[in-house]
Amino acid sequence: MVTLKIRQNGSILVEGEDVKLVDWNGNEYYLPQKPFALCRCGQSKERPFCDSTHKLCAFQAAEPAPGPRVPPPDAPTTT
Repeated sequence: MVTLKIRQNGSILVEGEDVKLVDWNGNEYYLPQKPFALCRCGQSKERPFCDSTHKLCAFQAAEPAPGPRVPPPDAPTTT
């Protein structure tokens, strides 16, 4: 299972064992460590990876996920 954690005013933390990151041409990035963080502020010198520049540029993006949603009536159930 892969988990993406949106950090408040920060990066996206990517956790999981079978994670592969590819560019728009299908080329795979070398992942020196897991978990790893992806840039959201657009200012990282290591894009697409985060280098913590968001702390220097006062990046603001603190939108939480919405609360629980009721699935549509025709949604498959999981047990």
